[in-house]
Amino acid sequence: MNFIKKQIEVIMKNDPSINSKFEVFLYPSFKALLYYKIAHYFYLKNHKLIARYISEKAKRKTGIEIHPGAKISDDLFIDHGTGVVIGETAVIGHNVILFHGVTLGGTGKQKGKRHPTVKNNVFIGSGAKILGNITIGNNVKIGANAVVLKDVIDNTTVVGIPAKIVKYKNKRIY
Repeated sequence: MNFIKKQIEVIMKNDPSINSKFEVFLYPSFKALLYYKIAHYFYLKNHKLIARYISEKAKRKTGIEIHPGAKISDDLFIDHGTGVVIGETAVIGHNVILFHGVTLGGTGKQKGKRHPTVKNNVFIGSGAKILGNITIGNNVKIGANAVVLKDVIDNTTVVGIPAKIVKYKNKRIY
């Protein structure tokens, strides 16, 4: 129940188009994250088939694919959400915002940790692809459609394909 209250708060804070707490229940990311919570519970109990069934159902209903093995803080905000993919070994910290089409994915068939770790206070723009066992630092902004294949240090803004730093500690870099 605490998760539901937290998600209502997060969505109301981040989406100016929401007019009431009841609208939150219609929000695709709310549904996807609720399904994720249930699937993650079963995943941790080693009921992986049930967990995958729940996550696949969520993907069909919301267009948001979250592997039940991912580790996600309760205050993740996914805006719009269609096409978001979060891989099995992804880790997402606090106060992270993902827009539609974001992928936190792997780069191949490696074993073990193969998806990104996203720390706290991170903004990831529409269509960005963050791939591999890399770390996105605290207070990072990733531009729309950026492709990130290497670690990103704290307090930076990255854009482009491949992503490059354009701002560090609020100072532009060209």
